[in-house]
Amino acid sequence: MRSTETHHPLMPFLAVATGIATFSVMDALMKGASLAVGAYNAMFWRSLVGVTVMLPYWRLRGGIWPRGEALRLHAMRGLTSAFMATTFFYGLKFLPLAEGMAISFIAPLIALYLAAVLLGETIGRRAVFASLLGLAGVVVIAAARLGQGGYDENAAWGIAAILASAVLYAWNLILQKRQALVAGPIEVATFQAVFTSLFLALVAPWLAALPPLSVMGHIGGSALLATISLMLISWGYGRAETQVLLPLEYSAFIWAAIMGWFMFGEGLSLPTIAGAALIVVGCWIAARKQGMHTEQTAL
Repeated sequence: MRSTETHHPLMPFLAVATGIATFSVMDALMKGASLAVGAYNAMFWRSLVGVTVMLPYWRLRGGIWPRGEALRLHAMRGLTSAFMATTFFYGLKFLPLAEGMAISFIAPLIALYLAAVLLGETIGRRAVFASLLGLAGVVVIAAARLGQGGYDENAAWGIAAILASAVLYAWNLILQKRQALVAGPIEVATFQAVFTSLFLALVAPWLAALPPLSVMGHIGGSALLATISLMLISWGYGRAETQVLLPLEYSAFIWAAIMGWFMFGEGLSLPTIAGAALIVVGCWIAARKQGMHTEQTAL
């Protein structure tokens, strides 16, 4: 149900655009933290900060502890998020931000096939064509990256990690659809942070290390930015049609290129632009049929 409150027609558009830009800054901060202390530690400490931010906010908003199906879905999405985000930030250690973001855009296309298997949805010829375009885009980016001056093992691991994260993100989209039926966005964000922290904590005795204060600043800032981004995008999508806001999702590529250049001196190659264009066109073709909201902020 759309909100009936009065607001300027441009406000949902601006909220989503700002949320995506905010999330791209978060990605850049997390890449810096991952380079400094590793992807696991960056994600583990960020999830703990996220819990300290979201849990009190959820309680102040009158949150009631979920039970049954809702709690089970929160736990499943928390486990998925733990692996999904860690592999994504691990991949960003070896790839430019813009390349990593472009490859991750293939997740909604993977979700079409998961939905067919798990939810019984039908895959039409339009969706097959869209997925082939997306796959071609990934191949263009990967071939260019691995072909620069010979085979680069680190780049190969980075691409593999981003693709693994994309598969997990596709599963995350399936869970997101089911969660929307039983919980609101604040509860979803809160318990995603809670369960992600709990699952990452299982290996903390062996992997966790307290980051330096300067790195904790990046991690704390990224947790705050992720929360702000999620709230902005949730607000925008609650007040405007998905088909109007969907093109904004892909502005994340532009922001990733800007932040990659600003923070890490990363350039933007022609194959990356071409590959990203193929993936985005594929997603757009599929989205026109499915009406899907990719919500890249799920990380």
